Amino acid sequence: MATISSLGIGSGLDLSTLLANLTTAESQPLAAMQARQTSFVAKLSSYGIVQNALGTLQNAATTLGNPALFQASKATVGNATVLSASTTAQAAAGNYSVNVTQLAQTQTLIAAGKTEAKTAVGSGTITFDFGTISGGTLDAASGTYSGASFAADSTRKAVSVTLDASNNTLEGIRDAINKSGAGVTASIVNDGSNTPFRLVMTSTQTGKASSMRVAVTGDAALQDLLGNNPAGTQKLKQTAVAQNAELTVGGIAVTSGSNTVNEAIQGTAMTLTSVGVSSVNVQKDSSQVTTAINALISAYNGLQSTAKTLTAYNPASNRGAALSGDSTLRNLQNSIRSMLADSPDGASSAVPNLSAIGVSFQKDGTLKLDATKLNAVLASNPADVASLFSSVDPSTKGYGKKLASMIAGFTSTGGALRVAQDGMSATIKKIDTDYAAMQLRIETRMEGYKKQFTALDLVVSSTNSTRAYLTSQFAAINGTTNSK
Repeated sequence: MATISSLGIGSGLDLSTLLANLTTAESQPLAAMQARQTSFVAKLSSYGIVQNALGTLQNAATTLGNPALFQASKATVGNATVLSASTTAQAAAGNYSVNVTQLAQTQTLIAAGKTEAKTAVGSGTITFDFGTISGGTLDAASGTYSGASFAADSTRKAVSVTLDASNNTLEGIRDAINKSGAGVTASIVNDGSNTPFRLVMTSTQTGKASSMRVAVTGDAALQDLLGNNPAGTQKLKQTAVAQNAELTVGGIAVTSGSNTVNEAIQGTAMTLTSVGVSSVNVQKDSSQVTTAINALISAYNGLQSTAKTLTAYNPASNRGAALSGDSTLRNLQNSIRSMLADSPDGASSAVPNLSAIGVSFQKDGTLKLDATKLNAVLASNPADVASLFSSVDPSTKGYGKKLASMIAGFTSTGGALRVAQDGMSATIKKIDTDYAAMQLRIETRMEGYKKQFTALDLVVSSTNSTRAYLTSQFAAINGTTNSK
């Protein structure tokens, strides 16, 4: 059976063009579906942009809904070389005089010098425990105590360090102590003498209760080098005594094992840096509130700007943006504006709404802040400003909690924005399914057309061949007759 290698070649008819035109005509619904899907995808993407803008606004509202924001305070020190200070929400406002007479410090013990740092000293066990040295007398020259007692700190466990042939040199002892986590930092100092290498051990914690007691078992050389009991035999020289910080706050004596002194002033932490006198002034800090209110205004205006862009109409192209005329976005905007225009639960009569703190709506729908008015209200009625945005009472909600809750309702399951997004996603998915089904139907139909055109091509080609044959035969017969 004859075959056609190219559609229309047998018949001479332009069947390929005809089939292409039929395919284009049949595919018109697909193009319409694609355009519709593109529109819906643009809407879904725009809803995502709206959700991001709402998230920014919700975060700003949540910050303002936290009562702790309005309890913030700050500490100002008179002499920064003596101390620095920071506060918590529980800080008590006031001006305090602080006199630091002694800083907390760590204890340092030094061993006798050795000729070499890499020569074995001896094997055994070193045990460190910590406590308080009291009574007796400290000889400044030898750095040792006589007649003193040692009371171990029961809150800190003793730590033992084992020394053997692998680590019993001065360097090995240093490294073993540092790896042990005993609460001691060890180092080697070269003092330039005939026996220059000296092991230096320093407690990692400050305070009177961080004095070291070093018990040694094993080789006599090791015991003779490091054994140190403040209440007994002492082979180490103390060059820095473990001591507490001592200060007065408003004339009241305060001691601290650390140079960070907490709660000597309520809600305040002081970090001592030198002996001396300084004032500490603790007062409420409204700067964080101002920053949070500005963030809320910025987020709200950002939402308005986003909405304006997504609903804009372009007269030149006679086309609107993806959410032009969208009721979901319009309703969200109206709900938020209406809520911010009303007085929230728990607001005082002195500061009943945003206008009372200098926040006003503009003609274009945005918010504007009068910073001077806000600062004045924060100075005169800080508690009322706090009630406007937040509350510790769960039965009342200021703007912060109310707005955050409203936005959560929009974006959670069943919320207006979530419903619109889910509906759009479902529509896009259905278009995908319908498109695939229609494309299959068109392909099947075109395949049928192609088979019919191929059969037509074969028939016309065969007919043309027969006609050509007969024509040639008749011509031959006529030629023979004429020759006679």
